[in-house]
Amino acid sequence: MKLDNVRLDSVHLETTLVRAAAEPDPSTAAVAPPIHLATTFEHPADGEESQGHIYIRESNPTQSRLEEALAASEGGAAAFFCASGMAAGTILLQSLEDGAHVLFPDDVYHGFREAVQSLMPRWGLTATFVDMTDLDEVRRALRPETRLLWAESPSNPLLKIADLEALTGIAHEHGAEIVVDSTFATPVLQRPLELGADFVLHSATKYMGGHSDVQGGVLVLRESDRLAELLHIRLVGGAAASPFNAWLVLRGLRSMVCRVERHAANALAVAEALEGHPGIEQVYYPGLAKHPGHAIARRQMKAFGGMVSLAIAGGREAAIRVASRVRLFTNATSLGGVESLVEHRASYEGKVSTTPQNLLRLSIGLEHPEDLIADLRQALD
Repeated sequence: MKLDNVRLDSVHLETTLVRAAAEPDPSTAAVAPPIHLATTFEHPADGEESQGHIYIRESNPTQSRLEEALAASEGGAAAFFCASGMAAGTILLQSLEDGAHVLFPDDVYHGFREAVQSLMPRWGLTATFVDMTDLDEVRRALRPETRLLWAESPSNPLLKIADLEALTGIAHEHGAEIVVDSTFATPVLQRPLELGADFVLHSATKYMGGHSDVQGGVLVLRESDRLAELLHIRLVGGAAASPFNAWLVLRGLRSMVCRVERHAANALAVAEALEGHPGIEQVYYPGLAKHPGHAIARRQMKAFGGMVSLAIAGGREAAIRVASRVRLFTNATSLGGVESLVEHRASYEGKVSTTPQNLLRLSIGLEHPEDLIADLRQALD
């Protein structure tokens, strides 16, 4: 994987994301990569591969190109792409041995909380939820059968910051692996593999795609020894993504650095402007000096991300009123697109939600920050 005889791991991330797996198409010399929509590929009568692909559930050229770029984006040995972030995460869980125990953060993304409660027992796995910001609590929760620590930093939706280097040390000392859900940070702001993590998980639906028009999931591996096993689970479980989705994510990677830097700058401006507002009990944003994880975030992140959560004074009804009054923010779930979104998270998560009822989660988009601040102020006032 070279760029004019320059190794991609020797250049800056901006260059890597633009140029990784970006060789001109050999048959047409097109600079933009083609989309290979074929579901099946010709092979000799004996069934051997002829051009590296046989069937779409196993691989396809567009997906392989994306996976090369994804591995380069995190500095990993390998990566695989599948239908969603949930699919990528559950594939890793399904690869664990029967009887394995997993530590999850108490503020884990609600989809994985549901997987813990409804699916993991069927797979012979057990789990414990802990405050990953409390390293002593993490150590106490370890069991002889603990095989995986699942970190999420910043977390969704309370934006807790976990000390990834310390957690990696704890996991490896115990003989366990660690995966970091770095969706909120992206490779632009945080590099978990460089801090020792074994796996990095992303919902490519968010900042990697970046335009609210594609779904996908990514798992990047620091070492490639588990790759064959994970790909086999993807194959038999049918979690492969469409070639078009792979192409859209590949396109999104090219501009991700510029977008994420602007998301983060806008989010910091919004958080600072709203801190201390009488209509807000608390602003959750790791870029604020009062945030309990601020010092760790400064150490392990380039910037603090594009997500802000607000605890609205007056409880659930007050929070819903604020969400109903915004004009530039769209009430919608998900995040990481160019447009700003607001969501009453507990309503979306339903009866099993552990999110505070007065919390609004903001995905700060690429609009001018002064306009976003004015919109939130008028909704609060």
